[in-house]
Amino acid sequence: MANGRLWPLYPFSIVYRLITDIRNILYDTGILHSVKFEIPVICIGNITVGGTGKTPHTEYIAGLLKDEFHTAVLSRGYGRKTRGYLEVGSDSAANASGDEPLQVALSFPDVLVAVDGDRVHGVNNIRSRHPETGVILLDDAFQHRRIRAGLTILLTDYNRLMTRDFILPFGRLREKRANAARANIIIVTKCPPDMGRAEMEKLQHELNTCPQQELFFTTLTYSCPKPVYPGNSRELSLAEDASGKQGAVLVTGIASPGPLKLYLQKYFGEISHIGFPDHHYYSPGDIKRISVAFKNLKSPGKLILTTAKDAVRLREFANIAPEIKEAFFYVPVSVIFLGGGKQEFDNIIYTYAGKSNKNHPVP
Repeated sequence: MANGRLWPLYPFSIVYRLITDIRNILYDTGILHSVKFEIPVICIGNITVGGTGKTPHTEYIAGLLKDEFHTAVLSRGYGRKTRGYLEVGSDSAANASGDEPLQVALSFPDVLVAVDGDRVHGVNNIRSRHPETGVILLDDAFQHRRIRAGLTILLTDYNRLMTRDFILPFGRLREKRANAARANIIIVTKCPPDMGRAEMEKLQHELNTCPQQELFFTTLTYSCPKPVYPGNSRELSLAEDASGKQGAVLVTGIASPGPLKLYLQKYFGEISHIGFPDHHYYSPGDIKRISVAFKNLKSPGKLILTTAKDAVRLREFANIAPEIKEAFFYVPVSVIFLGGGKQEFDNIIYTYAGKSNKNHPVP
């Protein structure tokens, strides 16, 4: 192993790249057919496996559009145990819909959220069942080339830019970096909030964006924790804990928990982090482990904190001790555009979504 990578996997990356290259060539030459719908379709995705912040950015765009257009979000519903087309509501189970679609549905009750592994089938169902729909957001669909979206947004994590990565399984890229040229917009996510113009220009040079592409930079921001379990009326606010009197068990089942843990270190002198794989479905044994860690905290004031995505899976456990339920909160996350990019980004989204309700490609 060198530089944290297993070199014996490199030959398999060559094979994987060959397969993805052939598939993309078949679509580029029209041998494999892409469907274009007569409705604005916005694709949000990446070429990196996991952890670029797709859900917060999807929520940002859904929140931006929902008051002006009948907005729908279509996802494949990663990790769900159901098949076919399914509409997601506040009473849906995470294992039936997938955790991220359920998170979006809970955040935006007035936005239609649906899942379907066949995105073409999913869009057709949305249009036939909800003809008033004015714009559809495709979550995690950059590789789903059966649909030709009119506007494609590609995300790359500041902490592991796609330009510094390699093809699976040697690295974390789903396809070669040059395919980023398919995107109309590239967003560098999870940037330091104080990033300056000089670093932005440096990253733009490294990413080597095409002349017709727009480049934006965003950072994550966290807000006041909210109860995981309905019926918990306890109000919570965080204050910087210089005395170290507050402790927390941090429970995460996401790809990149580092930014959240770093944020919470300002407020808690004692943090016990229990990390699980991304999209982890919790078991009674996991709940017991969390309860034990909570009881073992030495701080006089203590909480259990998790992410919004984990909360939709954890809330399905009803038989949890009352003191654990009352201490369990999730930390909402959202995105902020840096360098004055918000207005320009918003204008691009509004302009595209409002183009006579047609799926015209962005110039």
